[in-house]
Amino acid sequence: MAAACARTLGKVGWSLLESPAARRSGTFSYLLRNGSALGSRRAYGTGGTGVRSKLLSSVRRAGGGRLLGCAFLLGGGLGLYQAVRLSVQQHLAQKEAKESGGGLTLILYQYKTCPFCSKVRAFLDFYGLPYEIVEVNPVMRQEIKWSAYRKVPILMVDDEQLNDSSVIISAIKTYLINKEKNMADILRCYPEMKSVNDRGKEVTEYNNKYWLMLSEDETAVIYPEKSMQKEEMKWRQWADDWLVHLISPNVYRTTGEALASFDYIVREGKFGTFEGFFAKYVGAAAMFLISKRLKNRHNLQDDVRQDLYKAVNDWVAAIGSKRKFMGGDQPNLADLAVFGVLRVMEGLEAFDDMMANTKVKYWYRRMQRASLNHEGRTQNASGLTATQQ
Repeated sequence: MAAACARTLGKVGWSLLESPAARRSGTFSYLLRNGSALGSRRAYGTGGTGVRSKLLSSVRRAGGGRLLGCAFLLGGGLGLYQAVRLSVQQHLAQKEAKESGGGLTLILYQYKTCPFCSKVRAFLDFYGLPYEIVEVNPVMRQEIKWSAYRKVPILMVDDEQLNDSSVIISAIKTYLINKEKNMADILRCYPEMKSVNDRGKEVTEYNNKYWLMLSEDETAVIYPEKSMQKEEMKWRQWADDWLVHLISPNVYRTTGEALASFDYIVREGKFGTFEGFFAKYVGAAAMFLISKRLKNRHNLQDDVRQDLYKAVNDWVAAIGSKRKFMGGDQPNLADLAVFGVLRVMEGLEAFDDMMANTKVKYWYRRMQRASLNHEGRTQNASGLTATQQ
């Protein structure tokens, strides 16, 4: 659009310059003779002639058509330059995004405060993969009405739908290691399994979701020691089966904490005015009561903070004092999973208590920097040999 406007301005300018009236007047010579004098005079707009009126009168004397044509040409040239520059910048940005994303177009359907969605964002951010976010209304869920799978996160990878946070992470990581693999073929390695749980509710699970689908040679490069793969899978599953269940009982521990948590959820989520009011007060009361049931279901202590502290300290102890991350010098998938789960408590009392009463602070700050700076991007761009963890 800008380029079209610039071309139009140019055409108008040339037509004015080529007009007989414009050719008869010596516009350029006149401006050279009088431009400095005009420019040196000051005008305040409170009386007198001023530069503007002098310039207008000079236009009339010198031949307004030719001067106007010059102005159109100049404006058209500048406009065309800006349009071309913007087009080049957009092209380079799109090219860089596509290359850094391994040629994938990613759309993440999420609730921002969901720990499973936060896990996926932590992974994508660390590897510098560009993605679009669609925030889902947790009441109506109209944004995912097209999907038979009614939970989040959902990640659309080009035309393929990936469900379950751990499947999403394993599948994308597999693709980043070997980009010759087809995403549809990768997904077939994580078959969907439906079953009925002990409460009579149908649940959907995915086989192999903590496995990367690699050849023996690829596995040897990514996990030089066999224990590394086993350790990563163990703690990824621990984050899903244990750590995530400590979040709700802690952030809804008291009525005050429940209100503060829902204030954050409403502020960051996608709610209408009435839905937000309802969610904040009724939702906070409901989750305060539900958190008590969750505490009993998962056999937590009366002071649920102690379970959170113990879990986090167990994680730090598993990393040990000789490693920055469980993955060594760089985070592995277990680091990203645990960081993603804990991150949803930021800004809440439970998070502040955890940072003050456990040994997790230094690891957590390193993870924040790694995610913010997309430190895995060099691994992603360099392919298999650079993804050693």
